[in-house]
Amino acid sequence: MGCGHKDDKANLASSQIVSFSHQPHQPHSTPASKEVWKKGGRMFSILLAVHLALLACTLVSSGAFEKIAVHDYDVFFLLTVMMLIVIVWIIFYLAGTSRCPGAILCRDSHAGPIWLRGGLILFAIFSLVMDVFKIGYYSSFYSCLSAIKIIYPIVQAIFVVVQTYFLWLSAKDCVHVHLNVTRCGLMLTLTTNLAVWMSAVTDESVHKAHSKLKKNVTEDIFRWLLKAGMRSSSAEECNCNSQICQIFKNGYFWLYPFNIEYSLFASAMVYVMWKNVGRLIDHHSHHIHRLKFRLFRRTFFVGIMLGLIILVSGLGVLVLYEVQVNSSTESSKKTQALTMYYIFNIVCLGLMSLVCIGGSVIYRFDKRDMDRHKNPTRTLDVALLMGAALGQYAISYYSIVAIVASTPRDAISALNLTYALLMIAQHTFQNIFIIEGLHRQPPKEDHKRDSHQKDLYGLTFVNINAVSLRVPDSASTLAPSTAPGAEGIRPAELGRSLTAPRKMNWRRKFLREISMFLLLSNIILWIMPAFGARPQFDNDTELNFYGDSMWPAIVDICLPFGIFYRMHAVASLLEVYIMS
Repeated sequence: MGCGHKDDKANLASSQIVSFSHQPHQPHSTPASKEVWKKGGRMFSILLAVHLALLACTLVSSGAFEKIAVHDYDVFFLLTVMMLIVIVWIIFYLAGTSRCPGAILCRDSHAGPIWLRGGLILFAIFSLVMDVFKIGYYSSFYSCLSAIKIIYPIVQAIFVVVQTYFLWLSAKDCVHVHLNVTRCGLMLTLTTNLAVWMSAVTDESVHKAHSKLKKNVTEDIFRWLLKAGMRSSSAEECNCNSQICQIFKNGYFWLYPFNIEYSLFASAMVYVMWKNVGRLIDHHSHHIHRLKFRLFRRTFFVGIMLGLIILVSGLGVLVLYEVQVNSSTESSKKTQALTMYYIFNIVCLGLMSLVCIGGSVIYRFDKRDMDRHKNPTRTLDVALLMGAALGQYAISYYSIVAIVASTPRDAISALNLTYALLMIAQHTFQNIFIIEGLHRQPPKEDHKRDSHQKDLYGLTFVNINAVSLRVPDSASTLAPSTAPGAEGIRPAELGRSLTAPRKMNWRRKFLREISMFLLLSNIILWIMPAFGARPQFDNDTELNFYGDSMWPAIVDICLPFGIFYRMHAVASLLEVYIMS
């Protein structure tokens, strides 16, 4: 279909025959016009998404300050309307578009892998629990709140359920009907998820700032500062004195990281669906690799055991950090907690950097071919890895400048400098390792060996000594039923082939160990900042250098990207593990 356009023009020029009935360019006019309109439809949906994203970003950022006449319930009203529109479109897609004749001619096997959809369901469950906590918290004093504060978590819970069901069923679809409506609907869904993500990140950052400020000042001064310029949630003005109210309040703030990751995971899957709208997949070049996930087979358990040690140790460090920094006002305990945190991260990041370098060296000896086929999912994975790493790069470089330019240098500053440098190195080496793994072809020797042994296993219950597998002298006398893989195999070799276990290449074993170690290490490096261990707010070097307003703003903007990077790296490493 349209692949020979240039060849037709060349043949026409060489023969110089003008035939009105032939017209080589005419068969390609229809695909060309469709391609132009495809780009036009994409551009219209992108413009719609950009305008909605800018509107949501403006409201969310404006609602973060008390002096601006934009309240949090204004933001919730916009998000509620957007989620309701998305719910209506998803129902239309599932009930109408996907059931039209010829709607889904093909499916992208790379889009929406099972581990990504499983992670989406896990985050969706925690998001639903967060919505339940929100409803319980706001219902405790509904008489002094706007109704939208209670309606919003209810609509969000419905949105999470409907969207998760939609992505589980339709993540691989390549739609060929209602193209413009589908593109606009998917872009609206993408923008809604990003708007919910921005609102959650802002609420969490404001809550962290209020908690830190409330710990250092009295209650009267805290309320005065809220009125002076900081954002105060309308719930702050109501009394939450009951124990159940405090449980709901603390619970839904602890569950915010899961809701943040859910919005980003859903956005990535929706973007791949948007790229696949109107796409025709060439089944000759689009290889479908059915790989089985074997977690506890064909490994030395070194990567798993070392990763579990890092994970458990990190959880212990997180608990001690929370107790000594957030629950104590003594400077000595704060210094001990920061020292322990930096030492653990330096050791973890150093090991991860060395392991990534080793994995990249092993790839130099890997004989597998590079996968150069068109794959929107892999393109998005690489773009998200490179883009999300910029957030942690920015924080690290700001820290390096502040530490080097500051005159008083102590042990904490030295540890902080080492931590920042290793963070940059680890992100760089890990990106190289993951990108190389994603672009490798799956191993083929297992398939060949499986088919070879399958032919031989048919002779398991045959007397081997009575079977002659000698190759005939004449090729014409070879029976058609003779298995090609069984030519020239003697009975002794057949017995060894039947009893010998399948061996895995040593390179693949090491790559699997490396992938599993990095996966578990990235999980703990996601958990620690997501659940409160943020030394950027507790170390005085950056605060004194950049000021109390600039440095928290830098961290609030960049840290969510760094947290998302860790979780996306976990999903990518799981794919690398399975592909090895």
